[in-house]
Amino acid sequence: MRVARNLLLILLVALSLPYVLTPLYRAGHPVSTLMAWRWLTGAPVSREWIDFGAISPSLPRSVVAAEDAKFCSHHGVDWGALREVIDDAEDGEVTRGGSTITQQVAKNLFLWQGRSVIRKALEFPLALWIDLVLPKRRILEVYLNIAELGPSGQFGAEAGSIYAFGHPASGLSPREAASLAAILPNPVRRSARNPGPGVRRLVGTYMVRAQAPALQRCWSENRAF
Repeated sequence: MRVARNLLLILLVALSLPYVLTPLYRAGHPVSTLMAWRWLTGAPVSREWIDFGAISPSLPRSVVAAEDAKFCSHHGVDWGALREVIDDAEDGEVTRGGSTITQQVAKNLFLWQGRSVIRKALEFPLALWIDLVLPKRRILEVYLNIAELGPSGQFGAEAGSIYAFGHPASGLSPREAASLAAILPNPVRRSARNPGPGVRRLVGTYMVRAQAPALQRCWSENRAF
């Protein structure tokens, strides 16, 4: 009985820890669980934190256009996109990604990689909590500094930009920013440094989306961006 109680207590502490840590991430330079795992296993990690205001504005706009068009309006989870993913799965179509940027921050900071029903169940409430306690600008800043953006341990906009283009993220052009956004689903198999036809097609798409009226309204209404 005592062992069971202790195990339950450990589980409750583990589940509550992300909720305790999240408000502390209003400042500082958090790292992802994947970065921590690579450090522990001796794999290379390259990440240099860059403040949101120092990043070329083209990058956050391209990333939102590519990953989460409703980032400014949802509260951590895009329920409409989630319903579309479920409908596609029921129709036997290939399941598209339905995770918001906030959900990806929750996963990268506190959970694990790969598809898992358990992970998703933990991710949803955590994303809602992150959206509640962190400003949108900070959520996007954290994401742009912990996302994997290179094939050999490059994390964050600065390392990804230097690897792909040889210069800091402050100097990214709209096309270069869209190239980094295009490799986000899988920076090991997709390359911004040597883009294939698929990446090049996405780059054009994301450059157009970044200028869409809805996204422009998002930026103008959220002056912090």
